[in-house]
Amino acid sequence: MDFNRRTAMAAGLGAMAAACGGTARATAPGTVTVQGESAVRTNIPVVRDRRAAGGRYLGLRTAEKPPGRTGWYATYTVRAPRAGVYTLMAVATAPVETPHTEAVASYLHLSVNDGPFTEIARSQPHWYESRAAWGDLSELDLGVVELRNGTNTLTFRVTEPTVLDDTTAFVLALDRFTLRRQEGHPALRELSAPRHREGEPARLRLTLDGHATHVHRVRYEVGDHHGRRVATGLAAIAAGDVSTTVTLPALAPGHYRVTADGVTGRFACLPARPAVTGPAARFGVNVWASSLVPPSRLAEFASALRDMGAGWVRDGQSWPAAEPAPGDYDTGPHDRRTRTLRAHGLAVLDVLSPAPEWAMTDASLPPPADLRHAYRYARRLAATAPEALQLSNEPDVDTTRSTGDAHAAFVKAAALGIRAAHEPCLVVLPGIAQTGPFQDLMLANDVVRYADVWAFHGYPDPTEPGEPHFPGTADEQHELARRHEADIPLWMTECGAFQKARPGTDLTPEQEIAQARYVVRSMVEGLAAGNDRQFWFAGPPLHDDGIYFGLLDRDFCPLPAYSAFAALTSLLGAARFTGPAPLLPDGVRGFVFDSGRGELVTVVWAERPVRLDRCGAGAAYDIMGRRLPAGRPVTASRDPLYLTSPAPPAASPASPEASPAPRRPPLHPRRPPLHRGWPPLAPSSGRGPASPPPNTSSSPSASPPATSPPERRTATRPRRTAIA
Repeated sequence: MDFNRRTAMAAGLGAMAAACGGTARATAPGTVTVQGESAVRTNIPVVRDRRAAGGRYLGLRTAEKPPGRTGWYATYTVRAPRAGVYTLMAVATAPVETPHTEAVASYLHLSVNDGPFTEIARSQPHWYESRAAWGDLSELDLGVVELRNGTNTLTFRVTEPTVLDDTTAFVLALDRFTLRRQEGHPALRELSAPRHREGEPARLRLTLDGHATHVHRVRYEVGDHHGRRVATGLAAIAAGDVSTTVTLPALAPGHYRVTADGVTGRFACLPARPAVTGPAARFGVNVWASSLVPPSRLAEFASALRDMGAGWVRDGQSWPAAEPAPGDYDTGPHDRRTRTLRAHGLAVLDVLSPAPEWAMTDASLPPPADLRHAYRYARRLAATAPEALQLSNEPDVDTTRSTGDAHAAFVKAAALGIRAAHEPCLVVLPGIAQTGPFQDLMLANDVVRYADVWAFHGYPDPTEPGEPHFPGTADEQHELARRHEADIPLWMTECGAFQKARPGTDLTPEQEIAQARYVVRSMVEGLAAGNDRQFWFAGPPLHDDGIYFGLLDRDFCPLPAYSAFAALTSLLGAARFTGPAPLLPDGVRGFVFDSGRGELVTVVWAERPVRLDRCGAGAAYDIMGRRLPAGRPVTASRDPLYLTSPAPPAASPASPEASPAPRRPPLHPRRPPLHRGWPPLAPSSGRGPASPPPNTSSSPSASPPATSPPERRTATRPRRTAIA
């Protein structure tokens, strides 16, 4: 049995068993607590609430843009009993949803003693595990600050809105914050090395949590994904400095962990050859940037995905927040995120969310009751220039009364809206969680005519013992497509695995390796099943109800799966599946791909070690892309291997980037284009926007809009110039 992510999560799988205005108070030696409402300067209102520590708190919730120079801010004066490093805890609203509340706030920026502002850009798992305080407020760990003896100033600032249920707004609720001095500090806080490609120098940066009071020496050790030591060294941070950088020995492609003084860092050495990027790429990741990526991290995050070889990202925004009232659009924050992603060479698959409450009735939800709203909103989204637009996410497993035929009417109206945009994007059918009556009814209402791409999701059964196995969803969906004579490519827009995690620890080393293996296996088996695109769930750190998703850890450092993904995309290139590998020993699975670079790449693995005698003049690479010694047999194991060999002369074009990735061979003899001979979409010149569909209901008895399906476009259209 295959599982969908939402149903499994709903079932609870893996559930988680200073003085300041006279109101600061010392609670212990070296500890100062400051009330949120006691700012010496602020433009944020004070709200009364008996649950707050002082009966009041600092409360901001407004759609009004903040003053450009200061933002929404609050400055506090704090008297530190001694100079040193202090932890900073606050009772405030978290910037992401937590198990005890769905309320969210804007990300905070912090300045200490009039220094530069820095966003407190921690990841979703960090905030998600915060303990409840009162109401919608949580006990938040905001990191550490370095204070001088005596008077200090701390300024909190909000400059970016957050997405609420039905609007975007600047939000902050701050009851109090507490500073606690850390004895024995400054101490090592972070070990980091920028990702780099094979042949480039690896530079390790060691950072303290404060300025060194004397020469601070650190002995470090670097190990690979198997835990084998590859480098050691001694670094010295000079008195008065907070960091130093050392150069590591040359490293092979792979994932590396560096440890020192109880601190662990991670970094990736990427293969020298970059992957195919942009719309021609076969691989993508889910990002949901508004919820999972702090604004200050988005550009670097997008760069990391591009370097990993993810040509596509699947993102989305809240329709209720984007259109709080009919025709009143507020898509600015999402449009900026889309521009950032595309400026870094990523193609964007945007997803329509359920409609606003004002557009729905009890009988229609989640689609709008009046399909003209779907038409206009989809046209608006298409105008912001994503490469593709998906018309909903897993509507077959929502908890509403929505039925497949009602959803078909919504899909048709939205598709017509996309077609009416000045430069239409690809129309992608809803991401279906599992085959069943909902999808059957939707397909029976002829939605394929309106689409460029068929989409579905698939997850392995998390209750099965051992490592995850690729589900049978892809075969089921391709068979369904054949029955409906759907001559369009199939995309698996969610593919991932359930990995149980404990709070604060994320994955164990064994789980990390299992995730890396499944990233490769699922992508390979998905393409071998005939999928045109594979999207991993998810890219950013994500901890949900005891389950960890994500290719990055809670510090936005790469996990082994990130490096395995990079090796896969680098080695497979254009990733054109040619067939199963022949003549393999029993127990070995193999899949052959044409890289588009004049070579064939065979990906092999086995549940138990099996020796393989290599044939041909090619090379062999491990799961991380490290080249194995030539002239020796290799062993197929649970870690996939890549075996290369020259391709037949006519097997691949000279440049995979110069031609679109191929589509799956036709599922049936090609029919004439569906739109041929039909009336135009609207009685206009054919260039301007089409008229919206007539006033139609999304109820099952309603007829679809009385216009023709949009002209189908290729799923690999050339990329438009990215907007900087």
